[in-house]
Amino acid sequence: MDGLTLYIGNKNYSSWSFRPWMALTAFDVPFEEILIPFDMPAGNPRFAEISPSAKVPVLHHGTRRVWESLAIIEYVAELYPEKRFWPEDPGERAVARAVSMEMMSGFRDLRSLCPMNMRRAPATLSLDHDQAKALARDIGRIATIWRQLRARSGGPFLFGAFTAADAMYAPVVNRLEAYDLPVDDDARTYMDAIKATSAWQDWDAGARAESWIVPEDEA
Repeated sequence: MDGLTLYIGNKNYSSWSFRPWMALTAFDVPFEEILIPFDMPAGNPRFAEISPSAKVPVLHHGTRRVWESLAIIEYVAELYPEKRFWPEDPGERAVARAVSMEMMSGFRDLRSLCPMNMRRAPATLSLDHDQAKALARDIGRIATIWRQLRARSGGPFLFGAFTAADAMYAPVVNRLEAYDLPVDDDARTYMDAIKATSAWQDWDAGARAESWIVPEDEA
């Protein structure tokens, strides 16, 4: 089998890179990491050389190119079925994919107002009424997902053991902490569980070692 190469962006800012990187790392899948920084206003022209979408992340596997975070996770999960990226039960697996898709397509206010920033010292944002209301709506929905799934599975992760769904929500943990957003004790417990994984800690260390600063992502 040809080796896997995962192209990613800045670890400090690239939430979409973080998701498949964390999944592959947490499940001990061997891959080569190549980081191409977006340290310029329009990203980096090199992205077009490696990715059909001209964005990262993108996975290279021989001549194959797989882009988009969730598609990368699904592809690798099929390559390594023994790793059990997803819950074994078909119903739980469907729910895990549903909440992963909800993360991928939803929560736009949280993602736009609170860019992932692993180096950011926790501090609140100055928001107008509409922004605060929209942000609270996103946070409320996320907290409900976490609470309901962990109550059903018994935790510590969404489906008991760590799954790809947890990797999809990992950047949210940083957003909630970096912008000092209000969360209940249950959400905080889940956040602590994610942060205790070696995959999170390795990514976080890499992010903090970076020197690039992208002004538009410094909310």
